[in-house]
Amino acid sequence: MDRDYGAEIDELREQLQALAQRIGGIPAATEAQAKGRVVKMPDMHPDPAIMAVLDQLEDSCNAHQDSGRLTYMGVFSLGGRQSTWIRNDVSANHLLSLVEDRTAERVLACIGSRDRLNLLLAILKKPRTVAQLVAECGYHSTGQVYHHLRPLIAADLVTEANGAEKGCYAIQPHRVQGIILLLAGIGDMVNPEFSRGQWENPLEELRPQ
Repeated sequence: MDRDYGAEIDELREQLQALAQRIGGIPAATEAQAKGRVVKMPDMHPDPAIMAVLDQLEDSCNAHQDSGRLTYMGVFSLGGRQSTWIRNDVSANHLLSLVEDRTAERVLACIGSRDRLNLLLAILKKPRTVAQLVAECGYHSTGQVYHHLRPLIAADLVTEANGAEKGCYAIQPHRVQGIILLLAGIGDMVNPEFSRGQWENPLEELRPQ
Protein backbone atom coordinates (compact mmCIF):
# COMPACT_ATOMS: atom_id res chain seq x y z
CA MET A 1 0.00 0.00 0.00
CA ASP A 2 1.45 3.34 -1.09
CA ARG A 3 1.75 6.03 1.59
CA ASP A 4 0.24 9.46 0.93
CA TYR A 5 3.16 11.59 2.12
CA GLY A 6 1.38 14.78 1.14
CA ALA A 7 -1.55 13.98 3.40
CA GLU A 8 0.80 12.99 6.23
CA ILE A 9 2.69 16.27 5.90
CA ASP A 10 -0.56 18.23 5.91
CA GLU A 11 -1.72 16.38 9.03
CA LEU A 12 1.61 17.02 10.74
CA ARG A 13 1.40 20.71 9.82
CA GLU A 14 -2.07 20.94 11.35
CA GLN A 15 -0.86 19.27 14.54
CA LEU A 16 2.06 21.71 14.81
CA GLN A 17 -0.26 24.66 14.25
CA ALA A 18 -2.61 23.40 16.95
CA LEU A 19 0.31 22.92 19.34
CA ALA A 20 1.56 26.44 18.61
CA GLN A 21 -1.88 27.85 19.36
CA ARG A 22 -2.03 25.98 22.66
CA ILE A 23 1.41 27.23 23.67
CA GLY A 24 0.51 30.77 22.69
CA GLY A 25 -2.65 30.58 24.76
CA ILE A 26 -0.87 29.73 28.02
CA PRO A 27 -0.70 32.90 30.17
CA ALA A 28 2.82 33.99 30.92
CA ALA A 29 3.82 33.81 34.57
CA THR A 30 4.76 37.02 36.30
CA GLU A 31 8.45 37.68 36.95
CA ALA A 32 8.07 36.72 40.61
CA GLN A 33 6.28 33.51 39.70
CA ALA A 34 8.88 32.61 37.10
CA LYS A 35 11.72 33.02 39.56
CA GLY A 36 10.06 31.55 42.64
CA ARG A 37 8.72 28.22 43.78
CA VAL A 38 5.41 29.49 45.12
CA VAL A 39 2.61 31.74 43.95
CA LYS A 40 1.47 34.52 46.28
CA MET A 41 -1.90 33.76 47.87
CA PRO A 42 -3.75 36.95 48.86
CA ASP A 43 -6.79 37.14 51.14
CA MET A 44 -6.06 33.90 52.98
CA HIS A 45 -6.86 35.57 56.32
CA PRO A 46 -8.63 38.82 57.30
CA ASP A 47 -5.88 39.87 59.74
CA PRO A 48 -3.17 41.88 57.92
CA ALA A 49 -0.58 40.87 60.52
CA ILE A 50 -1.12 37.18 59.77
CA MET A 51 -1.02 37.87 56.03
CA ALA A 52 2.31 39.65 56.53
CA VAL A 53 3.72 36.49 58.14
CA LEU A 54 2.45 34.40 55.20
CA ASP A 55 4.03 36.86 52.76
CA GLN A 56 7.37 36.49 54.54
CA LEU A 57 7.10 32.70 54.41
CA GLU A 58 6.38 32.80 50.67
CA ASP A 59 9.40 35.04 50.13
CA SER A 60 11.58 32.81 52.31
CA CYS A 61 10.44 29.72 50.42
CA ASN A 62 11.48 31.32 47.15
CA ALA A 63 14.74 32.67 48.53
CA HIS A 64 15.80 29.28 49.91
CA GLN A 65 14.32 27.28 47.02
CA ASP A 66 12.59 25.21 49.68
CA SER A 67 9.51 23.05 49.20
CA GLY A 68 7.85 25.07 51.96
CA ARG A 69 8.34 27.23 55.04
CA LEU A 70 6.20 27.19 58.18
CA THR A 71 5.62 29.38 61.22
CA TYR A 72 3.59 28.12 64.14
CA MET A 73 2.93 29.20 67.69
CA GLY A 74 0.54 28.38 70.48
CA VAL A 75 -0.22 28.04 74.14
CA PHE A 76 -1.70 25.09 76.02
CA SER A 77 -2.74 25.30 79.68
CA LEU A 78 -4.44 22.45 81.52
CA GLY A 79 -4.09 20.66 84.82
CA GLY A 80 -2.06 23.47 86.37
CA ARG A 81 0.63 23.31 83.67
CA GLN A 82 1.28 25.57 80.71
CA SER A 83 3.30 25.19 77.53
CA THR A 84 3.94 28.10 75.14
CA TRP A 85 5.87 27.84 71.89
CA ILE A 86 6.93 29.81 68.81
CA ARG A 87 8.76 28.43 65.80
CA ASN A 88 9.40 30.67 62.81
CA ASP A 89 10.47 29.98 59.23
CA VAL A 90 10.81 26.21 59.62
CA SER A 91 12.04 24.36 56.53
CA ALA A 92 9.53 21.92 55.03
CA ASN A 93 12.46 20.06 53.46
CA HIS A 94 13.68 19.30 56.98
CA LEU A 95 10.23 18.06 57.99
CA LEU A 96 10.10 15.74 54.97
CA SER A 97 13.45 14.30 55.98
CA LEU A 98 11.79 12.99 59.15
CA VAL A 99 10.03 10.46 56.93
CA GLU A 100 13.18 9.59 55.01
CA ASP A 101 15.23 8.89 58.15
CA ARG A 102 12.29 6.97 59.70
CA THR A 103 11.91 9.35 62.66
CA ALA A 104 8.22 9.87 61.85
CA GLU A 105 7.71 6.12 61.62
CA ARG A 106 9.22 5.52 65.05
CA VAL A 107 7.20 8.29 66.71
CA LEU A 108 3.90 7.19 65.19
CA ALA A 109 4.61 3.55 66.06
CA CYS A 110 5.25 4.58 69.67
CA ILE A 111 1.99 6.46 70.19
CA GLY A 112 -0.17 4.98 67.45
CA SER A 113 -2.35 2.69 69.53
CA ARG A 114 -5.63 3.50 71.21
CA ASP A 115 -4.34 2.53 74.65
CA ARG A 116 -1.26 4.74 74.49
CA LEU A 117 -3.23 7.65 73.06
CA ASN A 118 -5.77 7.31 75.87
CA LEU A 119 -2.98 7.39 78.44
CA LEU A 120 -1.39 10.44 76.78
CA LEU A 121 -4.73 12.25 76.77
CA ALA A 122 -5.41 11.47 80.43
CA ILE A 123 -1.93 12.52 81.55
CA LEU A 124 -2.01 15.60 79.31
CA LYS A 125 -5.14 16.80 81.10
CA LYS A 126 -3.59 16.30 84.54
CA PRO A 127 -0.73 14.27 86.05
CA ARG A 128 -2.11 10.98 87.35
CA THR A 129 -0.99 7.98 89.36
CA VAL A 130 -1.10 4.49 87.90
CA ALA A 131 -4.05 3.69 90.16
CA GLN A 132 -5.93 6.70 88.81
CA LEU A 133 -5.15 5.66 85.23
CA VAL A 134 -6.52 2.18 85.95
CA ALA A 135 -9.74 3.61 87.37
CA GLU A 136 -10.29 6.45 84.89
CA CYS A 137 -9.13 4.86 81.62
CA GLY A 138 -10.97 1.58 81.89
CA TYR A 139 -8.07 -0.78 82.60
CA HIS A 140 -8.34 -3.88 84.77
CA SER A 141 -4.91 -3.84 86.41
CA THR A 142 -1.82 -1.74 87.02
CA GLY A 143 0.07 -4.21 84.86
CA GLN A 144 -1.97 -3.16 81.83
CA VAL A 145 -1.16 0.49 82.45
CA TYR A 146 2.55 -0.15 82.92
CA HIS A 147 2.61 -2.23 79.72
CA HIS A 148 1.53 0.80 77.68
CA LEU A 149 3.24 3.40 79.87
CA ARG A 150 6.77 1.99 79.53
CA PRO A 151 7.16 2.76 75.79
CA LEU A 152 5.94 6.32 76.40
CA ILE A 153 8.50 6.75 79.17
CA ALA A 154 11.25 5.24 77.01
CA ALA A 155 10.37 7.69 74.22
CA ASP A 156 10.72 10.61 76.69
CA LEU A 157 7.06 11.54 76.25
CA VAL A 158 6.04 10.76 79.83
CA THR A 159 7.98 11.12 83.07
CA GLU A 160 7.38 10.61 86.78
CA ALA A 161 6.56 13.91 88.43
CA ASN A 162 8.45 15.34 91.39
CA GLY A 163 7.53 17.41 94.44
CA ALA A 164 3.89 17.54 95.41
CA GLU A 165 2.97 15.39 92.40
CA LYS A 166 5.46 12.64 93.22
CA GLY A 167 4.02 9.27 92.31
CA CYS A 168 2.12 10.78 89.39
CA TYR A 169 3.04 10.57 85.73
CA ALA A 170 3.13 13.72 83.59
CA ILE A 171 3.87 14.67 80.00
CA GLN A 172 7.40 15.93 79.52
CA PRO A 173 7.11 19.75 79.24
CA HIS A 174 9.15 19.87 76.03
CA ARG A 175 6.86 17.27 74.40
CA VAL A 176 3.53 19.05 74.94
CA GLN A 177 3.99 21.23 71.85
CA GLY A 178 4.62 18.24 69.61
CA ILE A 179 1.58 16.32 70.86
CA ILE A 180 -0.75 19.29 70.40
CA LEU A 181 0.63 20.10 66.93
CA LEU A 182 0.35 16.47 65.88
CA LEU A 183 -3.33 16.65 66.80
CA ALA A 184 -3.61 19.94 64.91
CA GLY A 185 -2.18 18.23 61.83
CA ILE A 186 -4.69 15.40 62.16
CA GLY A 187 -7.44 18.00 62.46
CA ASP A 188 -6.32 19.57 59.17
CA MET A 189 -6.27 16.15 57.49
CA VAL A 190 -9.91 15.52 58.32
CA ASN A 191 -10.99 19.14 57.74
CA PRO A 192 -9.09 20.82 54.87
CA GLU A 193 -11.20 24.01 54.77
CA PHE A 194 -8.30 26.26 55.83
CA SER A 195 -6.01 25.27 52.94
CA ARG A 196 -5.90 26.51 49.37
CA GLY A 197 -4.09 24.69 46.61
CA GLN A 198 -4.35 22.42 43.63
CA TRP A 199 -1.81 19.72 42.90
CA GLU A 200 -2.67 18.76 39.33
CA ASN A 201 -2.19 22.19 37.72
CA PRO A 202 -0.79 24.48 40.43
CA LEU A 203 0.31 27.50 38.38
CA GLU A 204 -3.07 27.91 36.73
CA GLU A 205 -5.21 27.09 39.74
CA LEU A 206 -3.24 29.03 42.33
CA ARG A 207 -2.69 32.20 40.30
CA PRO A 208 -4.92 34.94 41.80
CA GLN A 209 -7.65 36.07 39.41
